[in-house]
Amino acid sequence: MKPLSTSLLTVATLSLAACGGQKSAEQTANSAVQPKAEVPVVEVALPADKFDLSHWKIAVPTDVDGDGKVDEIDVAELQSYSHPDYFYLNSDGNLVFAAPNKAITTANSSNTRSELHQMYRGTDTSIDTYDPANNFGLAAHPTPEAFAAIGGRMEATLKVDHVSENAKYADKNPAYSVVIGQIHAGKDAELVAQGEGYGWGNEPLKIYYKKWPHHDTGSVFWNYELNLEKENPKRRDISHVVWGNDWGNSADPGASGLALGDEISYVVNVYENVMKLTFTAEGKEPVEFTINLTDNVDAYGEVNPDDHPHGYSGDTLFFKAGAYNQCSTKDDPGFWYAACPGTGDWETDKANGDYVQVTFSKIELSKPEPIE
Repeated sequence: MKPLSTSLLTVATLSLAACGGQKSAEQTANSAVQPKAEVPVVEVALPADKFDLSHWKIAVPTDVDGDGKVDEIDVAELQSYSHPDYFYLNSDGNLVFAAPNKAITTANSSNTRSELHQMYRGTDTSIDTYDPANNFGLAAHPTPEAFAAIGGRMEATLKVDHVSENAKYADKNPAYSVVIGQIHAGKDAELVAQGEGYGWGNEPLKIYYKKWPHHDTGSVFWNYELNLEKENPKRRDISHVVWGNDWGNSADPGASGLALGDEISYVVNVYENVMKLTFTAEGKEPVEFTINLTDNVDAYGEVNPDDHPHGYSGDTLFFKAGAYNQCSTKDDPGFWYAACPGTGDWETDKANGDYVQVTFSKIELSKPEPIE
């Protein structure tokens, strides 16, 4: 699809003067000899002007081409792309991601997003999105040589500006929250068919910010999803507190939490088979977690008998970052569906507080670093 905007916007100002109807002969003669004014050209910075987006694509909550699918802007197009509501640079040169509660979503989710998806292939579209050559794997994978990399590193600094303020089912854990970073496994029907417990498209990492509307501060936590088939009743997210509370705790986090607009930094470093997470924020002690992604031992050193015994060792993996709105408008008994309100009109939903917005001052991909 074509980018929605380019780096040049032409701004022209026209002034019309009316004096009771037709111009006089003198006015007509004068206007005929007046030189045309030059049209000023205003340079507008794009996200790719300030951030290295050479190995990312993005999904935004629009369907500009009317094909019934969420718009995905691939690497080449992303270099000249922005959206005035959902993906743009603010006046400080920082990158804003926003998503209303109600809009078009990706095929496997009922949640809207404005979110980057890592693409090792860059602009080489001959490589499939979920091919190992476009993803990273773990050292324990049976064919590690097939991957673009073994492990990887993502570093981000951001501020959560807004989370959805309304939910019909406020007691459901995803209400009032946004995911600001992920590691996602590839969804692969062929791999699932092999019956070894891989290819389900689960997530070994989702980093959340959640704030209840009547609290002054919110919580930062990360979830690890047990790597099990979708129909398995044991498949669930295990929540780990960084600051404040985990996602099932409705108590006011008070001084232990972070307010909207407070700066948060995280580093996700996957080296060989091990993931190390480092979280920092002003006025808070740094928090670290380490977990082996190729077994069923959790981040606290305890064996979880429900998890896949070899974790995510057989999966393809990739990073994601941005604003993945967890406030689904779907009204359903399922755990994930908070039935959050939304009209589908951005200005209305923004005025009603039915959206998420996150602003990043840093998003960087790099090679993994050894973990001591």
